[in-house]
Amino acid sequence: MARAAAAATLPDTIAPAPDAVADEVVLLPELWVPEASQWLSSSAGRVALDGYSWMQAVHWVAGSGLYEPRRHRSHGPRSFGPTTVRVAQELAELFPCRPGIEYLVRRTGLSERSVEYHLGMLREAGLLAYVVRGTRIRGEKAQASEFARMVPLEFDVALGIRTVQRDDAAPEYTRAMTGIAEARRELMAKLAKKASRKVRKPRSKTSSKAPAKAVRKGAEQGVVTPVSGEVRCTPMQVGSSASSSAGTTSFPPESKLASGEAKSPTPKKSKAKAGGQKLNRVGRRYQLARELTQELDWLHGCSVPRIAWVARSVADAGWTVTDVRGWLHLRGETGRVHRGSGLLAVLLAGAETILDTPAKRADAIEQWRGAQEAARRHRIQQVRARTERFEGNWDAPTSHRVQREVEAAFAQVRETANGGRRQDQDHSSDDQAAGLEPSEQELAGLRASAEGELMRGETTLITSMDQDMAVRIYGERLVRRALQIERASRSSLMTYGHR
Repeated sequence: MARAAAAATLPDTIAPAPDAVADEVVLLPELWVPEASQWLSSSAGRVALDGYSWMQAVHWVAGSGLYEPRRHRSHGPRSFGPTTVRVAQELAELFPCRPGIEYLVRRTGLSERSVEYHLGMLREAGLLAYVVRGTRIRGEKAQASEFARMVPLEFDVALGIRTVQRDDAAPEYTRAMTGIAEARRELMAKLAKKASRKVRKPRSKTSSKAPAKAVRKGAEQGVVTPVSGEVRCTPMQVGSSASSSAGTTSFPPESKLASGEAKSPTPKKSKAKAGGQKLNRVGRRYQLARELTQELDWLHGCSVPRIAWVARSVADAGWTVTDVRGWLHLRGETGRVHRGSGLLAVLLAGAETILDTPAKRADAIEQWRGAQEAARRHRIQQVRARTERFEGNWDAPTSHRVQREVEAAFAQVRETANGGRRQDQDHSSDDQAAGLEPSEQELAGLRASAEGELMRGETTLITSMDQDMAVRIYGERLVRRALQIERASRSSLMTYGHR
């Protein structure tokens, strides 16, 4: 396997080889495995027999400084740190080592991109090698990659580990460890101690008494806790299997608590914090902007910071979202909006100077609420009148021309039910019907109106009447087009409508 030509000085934690001179500086090659050599068949390392021995190699790479990710690329993590060790701990517990990205994201709390970065760092350091590379084919379920946990050749050289190939026909990565240099046993013991501990994610909530410098240092280096002997410190724990290292928790007697001589161990929340934090000027702007984007339909999807900047003058004047609704009612709203933030800037121009007192804003709110109630009652009356007038599943036509024809038909039915017309009025009725025949100018207007509705996908004007009469009024072309749209509207492959 090709290695980089650069070399690094042996760190202080790594002792020199047994056959090296005491004053001689031992150099080790830089840890870097190119992408073409990140497969098991081309790896120069050996397969780790268990996760524990593999974690020793992981901790050695983390402390040696021989692997620098940023030397070969300009993005991703800057060093092989505690986060990479946490990802390695999850891999050490898997057999076979076939982790999915979603599994590691769920276990470590990292993002998908971060998990991919740290897996790549483990491969570049020679600690992982592809056995099977995962696939992502559209339309099929993604397959996770399978890795072999590897011990780099540099680890064996640095610790003086002796290996042997028991089967000459087997690949090089199957060689087994047979011994270690005497001078390296102390270092191996330190690595074994680190491998038996777990690097956990730093807690997000830290004590306010802890120094800020110590908190930052703990967040950067990670928190290391032992695997065994984990203690749960809670006063309500039952049993004697474990005890808190901070001592036992004692409570005052009930008599002192009742008399008020001792304070309750449960801290009380201050009244200032119970009411919520008081917002400053910028906070009030953002609060009003967020409420406006939720209340006004034509502001849905707008950027809250942009709306906060547009409404900054009224927010600084102490306006609420109800005050803004009242002012917009006085100013007049539009039903078709192209850019919500721009329209709001125009409508709110000079609002704080016109409604400059709470009384004026309250009056505007009352007018807005009165208009809302009037509109609600009007809608109720419309629905009630339509229900009383047309009972059943039949929907009234939307065209005024067709509505007049329907009114005439209902009037004729009612007149027929009351006894019908006299025979001597038949001639006059025919004359009246001939007088109601539309002119060419009226027919042209009807056809233009019908053609406009057909462009919007509406066919009620033509399909609501008899086909022969529709052909006589609108012509065969419009009738045929209306029937095509009517048939297509029942298909699941097409959708007609208007915006």
